[in-house]
Amino acid sequence: HRIKQVSDEQTFDQTDPLIGLLVDERYRVTRRLARGGMATVYIAQDERLDRPVALKVMHPHLADSEDFVARFRREARSAARIVHPGVVSVFDQGVVTGQGFLVMELIDGTNLRQLLRAQGAFTIPQALRYTTDILEALRAAHRVGVIHRDIKPENILVPTDGPAKVTDFGLARAASEVSMSSTGNMLGTVAYIAPEIATTAQADARSDIYSVGIMLYEMLTGSVPWAGESPLQIATHHVSDDVPSPSEAQPWIPREIDDLVAALTARDPASRRRRVGRDRPRHSCCCRHSVGAGQPPRGHRAG
Repeated sequence: HRIKQVSDEQTFDQTDPLIGLLVDERYRVTRRLARGGMATVYIAQDERLDRPVALKVMHPHLADSEDFVARFRREARSAARIVHPGVVSVFDQGVVTGQGFLVMELIDGTNLRQLLRAQGAFTIPQALRYTTDILEALRAAHRVGVIHRDIKPENILVPTDGPAKVTDFGLARAASEVSMSSTGNMLGTVAYIAPEIATTAQADARSDIYSVGIMLYEMLTGSVPWAGESPLQIATHHVSDDVPSPSEAQPWIPREIDDLVAALTARDPASRRRRVGRDRPRHSCCCRHSVGAGQPPRGHRAG
């Protein structure tokens, strides 16, 4: 299987017109790294500064909108204002073959989605560590007026060293403004969407915090709330129901963690934790419990 995967990747590289291209007379595209819903990510060599970078090229269908490139540039400029170790740095932006691109910091590691698939539910210390990293990064972004709007495990990179890093600030807004104008689609990924986005399509800093609370629930239990239901049913739950306590799915989880998830995911934004810095989860909250209370019982997959 490994040989076939390598062969498929090589075939893709051979047929991808961007491979080998010198973008903006500076970035030499070397290979494809990943493909997502909005963009394809390549590894490129910055020939001016002699360093590897990540080149994120938006999919062609997004460029069909006359407004998208302008919105994309606006959001890229906003993202570039965020300077924090927990935020993937944006170095440059432009257009190649009619498609918008971002030049970003290249991270050596994985993302939270892949980690969840590999490990299942995390221990409490691990879940709180990632939650703290994400909240601190969001605090830096919110300070400069940037809202993410699409916090989910795919957008959390986990380097081999250092804190977890949040990526793709503002891209969800640029893409969904285009799609909403034509299809009425909701902003963000429905499993992590805040109630106010589902009802009004309006987001602020508290909407990001709600999504972090959903991710914390997933890191602790191994699945999102209301998993297996249709997107419309899940959106209705976000609007009408409180997020279940993680201990309902995993009884070993202590009440303090249930309370933290409930505070982050309050349905009323006015009741949700507003000041990310003040409300950072503390690793010490789980140290008051025995080792058995801080990790899943034997037989439960964990990090």
